[in-house]
Amino acid sequence: MKYTWSKWRPFPDPRKAELLTAPIGPGCYELRRRAQFILFGMGNNVAARMSSLLPHPHGSGTRRNAEKREYVLRHIAEIEYRTLACSSSAEAADIERELKRSQTAYHFGT
Repeated sequence: MKYTWSKWRPFPDPRKAELLTAPIGPGCYELRRRAQFILFGMGNNVAARMSSLLPHPHGSGTRRNAEKREYVLRHIAEIEYRTLACSSSAEAADIERELKRSQTAYHFGT
């Protein structure tokens, strides 16, 4: 199935008061650093979920993967993201499953 992702955007640096542009409802996201895909995910509120990709005090949420959060902050100037708004959490979960099938293409597979 064909989906319409947003265009790639620079990942905002909260230390510079840059803001994230992402769906407030359900959807998926992907991050890349140069040509390498870094990670993917989904959330009921994509903007909130993506804000947890940074370590405290810059990020929010309860993401337990400190290595992933530190990686994003360490390379933030080189990271881009794109999002895909979905009509429901179930649709976002289906798309995330499709992304997982190709997880070998991502630096962080989960």
